[in-house]
Amino acid sequence: MQPVVFITGASRGIGRATARKFAKEGWQVAVHYHNAQAEAENLVAELQEWGCNARCFRADVRDGSQLRAAIHAAEEELGPISALINNAGIAQQKLFTDVTEDEWDQMFDVSIKSCFHSCQAVLPGMIRRQSGSIVNLSSIWGISGASCEVHYSAAKAAVIGFTKALAQEVGPSHIRVNCVAPGVVRTDMNRNLSEEDYALLKEETPLEMIGEPEDIAEAIFFLASEQSRFTTGQVFSPNGGFVI
Repeated sequence: MQPVVFITGASRGIGRATARKFAKEGWQVAVHYHNAQAEAENLVAELQEWGCNARCFRADVRDGSQLRAAIHAAEEELGPISALINNAGIAQQKLFTDVTEDEWDQMFDVSIKSCFHSCQAVLPGMIRRQSGSIVNLSSIWGISGASCEVHYSAAKAAVIGFTKALAQEVGPSHIRVNCVAPGVVRTDMNRNLSEEDYALLKEETPLEMIGEPEDIAEAIFFLASEQSRFTTGQVFSPNGGFVI
């Protein structure tokens, strides 16, 4: 039976590229979305045209009951989840002194509380089967921190700590937990950046390039697949050398 991947925030950007990568590799794909229903449905239709067994599932990742229900529905329609990709996220640039408590809470709820909900939903089945893989999405700012993105950096750093601790806990059940911390990537999340901004960022990057969603999707697939069967608790940061 073809393995199943559940990808949060899969309707666009890195999540969309990741869904396409898994589909091309012969996996069944559960496309999660929150508000972008049309984009998710169009992606599923595209994957189905390729011969992939794909479905889309809606949930607010901040709501544990919604996310658990979506994951359980995916398992009922597609089968046991072999890989979970916690990709859903938001970004905001703002002076720390101007960040509201609601903005702080929302950042942590989307970035890290969602990982708590989704992992608790998939792990009982993975533990019973003694197999599975989880890949959490952090950021270079979770490693180094970024001015005017304190809440974002703190939440993404929490994802790294979560990954390392959970990897140690579920390793004896043959479940791998790893993290991808991308650098600057051309996605909707960075739509506030101008071409001039991108040009400056390229100059600061040793490889003199900006990442594409497909670059990150390759890293995610590697860590989710059996290609990395001896790897767990690691942070892989495809960033062109921006942070070394």
